[in-house]
Amino acid sequence: MGKADIYQVAKEAGVSISTVSRAFTRPELVSAKTRRKVLDVADKLDFNISRSATALKSGQTYRVAMLMNEEITSWFNTQTFAGIESVMHPAGYDISLFQHIDTAANRHEFFTDLPIRRNVDAVFVASFAIDPHEVEQLQRIHVPIIGINTPSSESFDATISIDDEKGMYTAAQHLINLGHKHIVYPCSEAAGLDSSIDARAQGFINACKDAEGKHDINWEVLSVPRGPAFADSALSALLAMDEFPDAICCQMDMMAIPLVLKLERYGHRTPRDYSIVGFDDSPYADTINLTTMRQDPYAMGRAAANKALTLISGKTLYDPHEVLEAQLVPRSTDIPFGEMA
Repeated sequence: MGKADIYQVAKEAGVSISTVSRAFTRPELVSAKTRRKVLDVADKLDFNISRSATALKSGQTYRVAMLMNEEITSWFNTQTFAGIESVMHPAGYDISLFQHIDTAANRHEFFTDLPIRRNVDAVFVASFAIDPHEVEQLQRIHVPIIGINTPSSESFDATISIDDEKGMYTAAQHLINLGHKHIVYPCSEAAGLDSSIDARAQGFINACKDAEGKHDINWEVLSVPRGPAFADSALSALLAMDEFPDAICCQMDMMAIPLVLKLERYGHRTPRDYSIVGFDDSPYADTINLTTMRQDPYAMGRAAANKALTLISGKTLYDPHEVLEAQLVPRSTDIPFGEMA
């Protein structure tokens, strides 16, 4: 049996053909209850109006996809999604979420099958790299790909990212300028897909190497396995050191915040015993007064969505690839080395 057409969808949903059409393309003209009934039937029958024999002149599906290598519940993904939704929803678009796109099988399924079967008008990719060969299917059907905080701009029609390497360089340089002598960078090891946060380690290394001729510093990168227990792994690695550092530069707030709380149980209190800087300015960073590097994934999501709408409309972007700088937010988890107890 072939795919259903608009007549079958209208019949099963108990509505007119024009109502089916409006449910897809002018949702504001249809009640939420009716639209949901139409879309449920359309999903069951594997129907999408823009690719059916009765496709509208626009040829648009009013659906976009967001790919992420973590769950939507992560702080970055939640804020990014909210930013995208704040622009795409008023424009009449639905957003399909694809989580854990971190295996070859999952990526193959999406890039080969889903864009064609589900008919998306644009694809957002959050925080990880993609293989140029994986996007050929999208390019053939002229679906723009927009990257948000991706390691590079290659293969993307547009990107908006922060400079992770420069941001962590700034964080490490801040600790060096405070006179700290023993600085450690605990980070989760890269695994599978390249992730934007992996560039932060190089920023730390570069800052320390640049300072070696001017400052008397001892620095080290502590790599721990990436996964749900990465903060506890970092804690164990720090406690196992022969000499506890006087400064800790963290890959992200999700590592820094647990460390601040848990290290105190072992007699290491910030800023009395050590300075610590995070990265992100995520929730609770201000609650514990964590000095950190700030990025704004909500604003990046909005910017990415506006780029998508421009590309979907067939217009040319003036500045397709934007790189923003993370900003240092000084709070109270860092003090000059000489002021420590």
